[in-house]
Amino acid sequence: MLKGLLRTTILTSALATLVPLTAQAADPATCRDYATAAIRQVRGALNNPPCLPGLQGARWSADFQVHYNWCLTANYAAMGSERDARTAYLRSCTGR
Repeated sequence: MLKGLLRTTILTSALATLVPLTAQAADPATCRDYATAAIRQVRGALNNPPCLPGLQGARWSADFQVHYNWCLTANYAAMGSERDARTAYLRSCTGR
């Protein structure tokens, strides 16, 4: 009986530490803003010929839903990293 209680306590504690990690996904309003900003960056890159060669992968998708749906599964740190990666690339290919 005591072992069962100890196991339950340990399992509950372990799950309690994991919940905040999964609960950090962004809300729909934040994701709309994120996707809108991402599309703005993508359009800026598409309108700048020196940037075109590096526009590979979902990071540079011109589809709003791609950015929005990804955001719904991402945490705030990942969103910032993606935004910063696009910003850094835009600066590198535009010389700004």
